[in-house]
Amino acid sequence: MAKEKTKNSNAYSLMSPRFWHGMRFPYWFGLLARNRFDVSWSRLHLALGVSFFSPWNDLLALFQHLGFGRAIDRTSLAGPPIFVLGHWRSGTTLLHEYLALDERFASPTTFQCFAPWHFLLTEELFTRFGGFLLPERRPMDNMKAGWSLPQEDEFALMNLGAPTPYLRILFPSHPIPHEGTLASSTFTADELEAWKRALDWFLRAVTYKVRKPLILKSPPHTGRLGILREMYPQAKFVHIVRDPRKVYPSTLKLWKTLDEIQSMQAPSDEKLIEEFVLRTLPNMYKSFEADRIGLSDSQLIELRYEDFVADPVSAMHRIYEQLELGSFDRVRDKISEKSKLERDYQTNRLELRGDEERRVMQAWSEYAKRYGYDG
Repeated sequence: MAKEKTKNSNAYSLMSPRFWHGMRFPYWFGLLARNRFDVSWSRLHLALGVSFFSPWNDLLALFQHLGFGRAIDRTSLAGPPIFVLGHWRSGTTLLHEYLALDERFASPTTFQCFAPWHFLLTEELFTRFGGFLLPERRPMDNMKAGWSLPQEDEFALMNLGAPTPYLRILFPSHPIPHEGTLASSTFTADELEAWKRALDWFLRAVTYKVRKPLILKSPPHTGRLGILREMYPQAKFVHIVRDPRKVYPSTLKLWKTLDEIQSMQAPSDEKLIEEFVLRTLPNMYKSFEADRIGLSDSQLIELRYEDFVADPVSAMHRIYEQLELGSFDRVRDKISEKSKLERDYQTNRLELRGDEERRVMQAWSEYAKRYGYDG
């Protein structure tokens, strides 16, 4: 076991579930073995918790497969999916929540992403009686948390065994796994097959339950646009960008918070996180810019976070018109009400030092120039 070197500022209670609790036992044990069981002593209770729950996931997965497996296999998507794209901390969560207000669409919930193997059996029970297990607010940005709220499908893919760099959160001191899956062209053949299989199954499983077109959000999908276009030729994409001087410190805080709450090790050297964040945006956006070529205006729309928060109603109206999502009037009042409720919401005030800002703006210069943040 690794020795704890840093005090754990865990924002969740010991009872709070982690996303790893949705893994099946063979996959979980394989991850432990590949990482040489390098668990910090202060995180041993987390590893034991996952080890306790994962066999139950195996059993429930069997029951779900027996009860719904054939039906899921026969299910087709109810309409072209809508993907929210953008780097971490660019406003993708906020945009996702606004889009999810339209009851004509549906999004994977936190519980579905937490327990993709058995949510068809267990979601109603957990959402009704298990609310106390989650904090009221997300520790990284103080946004509301809950089992039924829209969630990143990347967490579902991770629990299904798909290759994802999110596995770095488990063992943040080790080399980052599957970093190549942040860009369409750098997937290995095996990674691509496993990833596409997991995503397709999960979307069909969610569609089987909700019977509506899906709205999906996962920052890593930004660099996978080409793969998503191939899998879902009629898909729609909403891309949001934000000032790099805000994105960078907020993304650092995100990864540090996830490491503190979710990882099996003491938080890693901050320089490892800084280097990871600095290199991933250029890699993702090089792929995004290549993959977007040929997409029509009715399939891809782009907006700036600053414009969106200044006038969410107008921004959403533009999205509906350009992507041809149907009548905006049916959802205008909900969007207006949400914007009023969130008018006083304050984002984290994270500032960069002068040398940090120069480093970020140099590393992310192409992004800053393309989207008008280089002034």
